[in-house]
Amino acid sequence: MTSISIIGTGKMGSAIAEVSARAGASIQIIRRRAGAGSSAERPDAEYGLVGDELTGDLVVLAVPYEAYPNILEHYRDRLSGKVVIDISNPIDFTTYDELLVPADSSTAVELSKALPVGVTVVKAFNVNLGDTLSTGTNGTTPTTVLFAGDDPEAKIAVAALLEAAGLRAVDAGPLSRARELEAMGFLQIVLAAIGKTRYESGFALLQ
Repeated sequence: MTSISIIGTGKMGSAIAEVSARAGASIQIIRRRAGAGSSAERPDAEYGLVGDELTGDLVVLAVPYEAYPNILEHYRDRLSGKVVIDISNPIDFTTYDELLVPADSSTAVELSKALPVGVTVVKAFNVNLGDTLSTGTNGTTPTTVLFAGDDPEAKIAVAALLEAAGLRAVDAGPLSRARELEAMGFLQIVLAAIGKTRYESGFALLQ
């Protein structure tokens, strides 16, 4: 059985927990502080606080990119053998017009540089809005999750989770493709913020 630890209890963290439940995964949810989270506890998940041992083989960082340094203070040297899933989009939300990483890089690549050699990073979920993950559909089509990474076994594990949840998993290539995925996420969030699309919608891949 797949096991997953989700750090963060916001909308995306909750949506990924729902995906994981549909996939039949063992779920651990890590709160950043006591009392964090806006919804009732899931009966199918175990809860903990940042600093607690991570039980999942997959570890999802469902927190803003600015919170990564704090998370790494607790877990940088405790991630051996795990697949770290970066879902962030490096947007400066005070301006909606600047990125928090160099233009030729990505949060996933920067995260990979900050982790010990051998810890695998996969970029996923950043092009998805939470509602389309929770429902499993985007309009009339199954929700598609694009992902990127350099480790074939890690990508197989991520794809297996997504497909077991009824989602479409599409491998976008090596981790360097995270830059393009983050550009897509940036555009999607900005369009929703200015009312050109809805937060309940999202880009759909038709086949």
